[in-house]
Amino acid sequence: MQPPVITLTECSKRFGERLALRKATLRVAGGETVVVLGPNGAGKSTLLRLVAGLLRPTAGSARIGDVEAISAPKDVRAGIAYAGHQPQLYRGLTASENLALHLRLHQTTADTQALLEQVGLGDRADERIDGFSRGMLQRLALARATAHQPVLLLLDEPASGLDADGRALLDDTLRAGIGQRTQLVASHDHELAARLGVREVRLDNGGIA
Repeated sequence: MQPPVITLTECSKRFGERLALRKATLRVAGGETVVVLGPNGAGKSTLLRLVAGLLRPTAGSARIGDVEAISAPKDVRAGIAYAGHQPQLYRGLTASENLALHLRLHQTTADTQALLEQVGLGDRADERIDGFSRGMLQRLALARATAHQPVLLLLDEPASGLDADGRALLDDTLRAGIGQRTQLVASHDHELAARLGVREVRLDNGGIA
């Protein structure tokens, strides 16, 4: 296996008096896909946000390669894609415009129509996303997350709101990324890791079981 891209060492995160993550230790190698399972409140979202550099650990460390995630330089951050539980998309813009803006921010180019076709939104490219269903927004968020070909993909409950076709599409996207990029996925789907043939870890009460 390649050297670890993600290294959490005795990593804890506290919000006030609530300990959301407790001494979590996890190593994810380059090109590896790991599914993080656990009930609501187990700490899955907190773990992903620490890896994404969106939160600072209260104790311990969260590293990407050889740097702390919270202080990762721009070139490292440019290779990370994070899609949270709530799709952070731009209301008032069309699906195509959302992707085009994302690509400009990453100073790269791609065929936005082709990206939308891949997630089943090819016929909705020129529609403003204000009227999109939750599942359609999730599909668009997935297209955006993979548009700039990140080396590290972080997905928090990506199947939320997806129908059967959408979940199959998500599986295909993750399966295509195995060995090509590092993928860390928080999910309630206890069969996801088995379907993909990848490692799973379990979080319970803020700690890795």
